[in-house]
Amino acid sequence: MRHNKSYNHLGRTSSHRKATLANMASSLVLHKRIQTTVAKAKALKMYVEPLITKSKEDTTHSRRVVFSYLKDKYAVTELFRVIAPAVGDRPGGYTRILKTGFRLGDAADICIIELVDFNETYRAGVTAPGAGKARTRRGGRGAAAAADTAAVGAEGEVAAADGSAAVAAKPAAKKPAAKKAAPAAGKPKAAPAPRAAKTSGSKASAGRSVATKKG
Repeated sequence: MRHNKSYNHLGRTSSHRKATLANMASSLVLHKRIQTTVAKAKALKMYVEPLITKSKEDTTHSRRVVFSYLKDKYAVTELFRVIAPAVGDRPGGYTRILKTGFRLGDAADICIIELVDFNETYRAGVTAPGAGKARTRRGGRGAAAAADTAAVGAEGEVAAADGSAAVAAKPAAKKPAAKKAAPAAGKPKAAPAPRAAKTSGSKASAGRSVATKKG
């Protein structure tokens, strides 16, 4: 029976359990996210959240009380300087437990416990209240038709801009080269000059004629 057992003993002695939770709390404060079993994560949630609430009041007494639980001066400094200002407006619920499956070997439930205000993935999707809401009239169909018309007009403007850019990007057409001027029809071509007679043949014919006269 489970009478008067208000917390999980985690199968450890009192000193071992306190040391385990102190180490896990210091790791969570320093790294903002740790992986452990679901049972330990639930015990850690009950252990560390009152310390985060205590850190909202930055006094010497609060620091000494938190140090008596964490037993790590670097974790205490991180808690009071970084975490406390980030969670100042949150009224509790500083941690989140995300189950990730079962561990190989003993099939223990594994989870991730993290600080809510230091998860950048979740905080990126959060918008200010009323920032993403569009003002609409009661005539839902008319508003939807106006939105569709505006979208079509925007697409047409984009297509026209793309077409003008493509026309401007085309290179200018090359002009054909000018043909060479034809020669004038009235001027006849010059006749080639006659070739000069060979000197050796003329000398031989002259010698023959002299010999015939002498004979």
